[in-house]
Amino acid sequence: MDAFRRLDAEVLGVNSGSLESHKNFSDRNEFVVPLLSDEGGDVTGAYKARHPKSGGTIRTVYIVDREGIIRYAKRGKPPHEELLEVLRDR
Repeated sequence: MDAFRRLDAEVLGVNSGSLESHKNFSDRNEFVVPLLSDEGGDVTGAYKARHPKSGGTIRTVYIVDREGIIRYAKRGKPPHEELLEVLRDR
């Protein structure tokens, strides 16, 4: 995460789990990325990261600039180096 911070990037996770489930997950896995709860699906729906049948969150990575413009979007778990390259090129 330090490489992202050096590029002035903020990393966070959003999914449909409850605050309690996020805390348990973070504690159990020593997860240092802030997790935001979107139980109502507003954020995941707006970013088209909500599974239409199950209602669960589809893992998707976005890089959003300071003006709120999406500069990168990819489903799955892209390599960190790919994300860092996008941030370096901005």
